[in-house]
Amino acid sequence: MEKSQLAQYIPVLILLAVAVGFAGGTLLISLLLGKFARRTKAKDTAYECGKDPIGVGSARFSVKFHLVAMLFILFDIEVVFMYPWAVVYRDMLAESATRNLIFASMLSFLGILFVGYLYAVKKKAFDWKN
Repeated sequence: MEKSQLAQYIPVLILLAVAVGFAGGTLLISLLLGKFARRTKAKDTAYECGKDPIGVGSARFSVKFHLVAMLFILFDIEVVFMYPWAVVYRDMLAESATRNLIFASMLSFLGILFVGYLYAVKKKAFDWKN
């Protein structure tokens, strides 16, 4: 006898209900227990390896730092696109019609990225300390 498709989702729904119940239950218990606890100024301060905290909790990074990080991600994604291209190009070498087209498409892709790289170097985007 075949089960209906909706009945096959019952274990997933039970697991979802248990997960939501556990998360909600632990939050509710911590909220209830937290109201009965004694709060002092010492308990509410941040803990830094047994020492009193000095300065702000998190230092701010300059915009240049984030720009360098985004440029790194951009050029890292370039490699992600080059690997499948290399695999396909190896198979496409057998066909003479598409060989030049796929090679030209990668050269144009690298050319656009190289122009972007030159622009970033010209604008001193990689010098994030200044």
